[in-house]
Amino acid sequence: MFHYDYKTYDTCSQLISLDIDGDKVRNVSFTGGCNGNLKAIPILVEGMTVEQIEEKLSGVLCGRRPTSCADQLTKAVRAAYEAAHQQV
Repeated sequence: MFHYDYKTYDTCSQLISLDIDGDKVRNVSFTGGCNGNLKAIPILVEGMTVEQIEEKLSGVLCGRRPTSCADQLTKAVRAAYEAAHQQV
């Protein structure tokens, strides 16, 4: 299992922490942001693959921002996956 911290861009949350186990995402947590949504997202994506999360959440926007916490999660899981595979 590989732990990864991702600094978010243009969202209320500041950081996404997660673990990558192969291509499965585990233990997602957000620092900052909308409390309810950011409690729900980790529950919903637990055990999903990087590709599944990207397929479901990529491009989701928040208001007038060009991104959202969900969209930033897709970037975080991809970055974590790539970082984990560079370690091998």
